[in-house]
Amino acid sequence: MDKMIVVSGNSNRGLALKICKDLKLNIGKGLFTRFSDGEVRVKIEENVRGKDVFVVQSTCPPVNENIMELLIIIDALKRASASRITAVMPYFGYARQDRKDQPRVPITAKLVANLLTVAGASRVLALDLHAGQVQGFFDIPVDHIFAIDVFVDYFKKIGMNNLVIVSPDVGGIKMARAYAKKFRAGLAIVDKRRNSPESTEVMHILGEVEGKNVLIVDDIIATGGSLVEAAGALRRAGAKKICAAISHGILSANAVEKLEDSDIDYLAITDSIPLGEEKKSKKIKIVSVSKLFAEAIKRIHFEQSISVLFDSIRR
Repeated sequence: MDKMIVVSGNSNRGLALKICKDLKLNIGKGLFTRFSDGEVRVKIEENVRGKDVFVVQSTCPPVNENIMELLIIIDALKRASASRITAVMPYFGYARQDRKDQPRVPITAKLVANLLTVAGASRVLALDLHAGQVQGFFDIPVDHIFAIDVFVDYFKKIGMNNLVIVSPDVGGIKMARAYAKKFRAGLAIVDKRRNSPESTEVMHILGEVEGKNVLIVDDIIATGGSLVEAAGALRRAGAKKICAAISHGILSANAVEKLEDSDIDYLAITDSIPLGEEKKSKKIKIVSVSKLFAEAIKRIHFEQSISVLFDSIRR
């Protein structure tokens, strides 16, 4: 462990400190500020020559600021002769721009992958990528872990019964099926039509939810429109308690207000993205993924398999 260092930018320092606590390490010393003209200023303030360095940085809003800061930290570590640099990205920004679904649009997830590689990252550790194919955009190893076991433990502790797992769209069925197997619960799908990147219309509920408690599982909540629409449709279909487990709580625009006025009883999110005071709500519960990341980091450092952390998804 004396060859391992964990450093953190400014995007999610709280999670980085929790990870270090779980690893029984002090967080790496560094200066991560801005010059007077707004340029990112980075200085690593301890020896990293020959060290295995893990950089914890969520590329959440402000996305471009946090991505640039991550790239500059990686460059500083590379020039300081770190032996290996792992970009630990609890939330990978731009992951939703992963294909050309319209003419003349970019594949920005691939661009970000290129930037990380050119900056000097040796590998990437990410949580619940929006699409698995994003791993293929990298020319360096990517370890993709999932929050499913963290959420399953949480909901089992609070005693959810008579449960149906709901996927908010057809694309999320694989993840929903993994949750259903863990809970030994039923499965339902929300059939929806996307009117725009921020707006959807629920068409049908595929599956039986009447008289059941439901748990909606997804990877990202941004404006909350899809989730609120799905909850309303589930309520109209006779669902009783409606909860949601979503890995990345961006909660942009008026998402919290929508949540407060919705049929959702409560929403569980991870701390992959820090939740500001203005976004806190009695309906939002935060579940930490620090132990999951600490275990993954430890296994990467000691060259051990991390497949045990996501076997439940592949089966």
